[in-house]
Amino acid sequence: MNQSTRNTGTGVALVTGSSSGIGAAITRRLLDAGWQVIGLDRTAAPSTKGFRAIEVDLTDASKLAATVAALPRIDAIVHAAGFMRTAVLGDLKPEDGEGMWRIHVDAAAVLANALMPKMQRGARIVLIGSRTAAGAPGRSQYAATKAALVGMARSWAAELAPRGITVNVVAPGATETPMLNDPGRQGTPPRVPPIGRFISPEEVAGLVSFLLGPDAGAITGQQIVICGGGSL
Repeated sequence: MNQSTRNTGTGVALVTGSSSGIGAAITRRLLDAGWQVIGLDRTAAPSTKGFRAIEVDLTDASKLAATVAALPRIDAIVHAAGFMRTAVLGDLKPEDGEGMWRIHVDAAAVLANALMPKMQRGARIVLIGSRTAAGAPGRSQYAATKAALVGMARSWAAELAPRGITVNVVAPGATETPMLNDPGRQGTPPRVPPIGRFISPEEVAGLVSFLLGPDAGAITGQQIVICGGGSL
């Protein structure tokens, strides 16, 4: 990707979790902005103009690496896929912690590692984290995976800054997605932020789109929280 391509704020973006929730909102926003989008999902959404859907299990590291190795040039990675399982100490399930780690952390590492040879100066990486990364009762396993994203993103940002590639984490609070009603989090229901409503996926997509655009080239290694006042 040459600098003139980056200055337009468009290119080829890889978005995980593109079939629903935040990932779907990001996909729509990028397509509207003129990006070509490749979506990776366990259950792929229908392909449309500018959008190519690929069905792949993001927790299968070898298959995921092989899938993305066959892709053309990639100008941006947005890792939005994920899920939440909650439990208090005494009720933690190792399989829940492992599952969240594999989808949130391992999949991000596999994608970035496999695609880095295809990413040129000006490319962008955005990982969808969570305000919960700072810690929350009953959400320790989920928080641990999201906190790991921050450390990983900052490490990558330091490595890639000389190449002009930025890496950031967008960390929303409770967002109006199917995850709010996931039975796996019944023990810790979401709290409405002080602004009096949940965050919309479109608001998260707007920030991601900005971070992929020409005005965000000097922002890297950051966790940007969208909390609706919940952190105040």
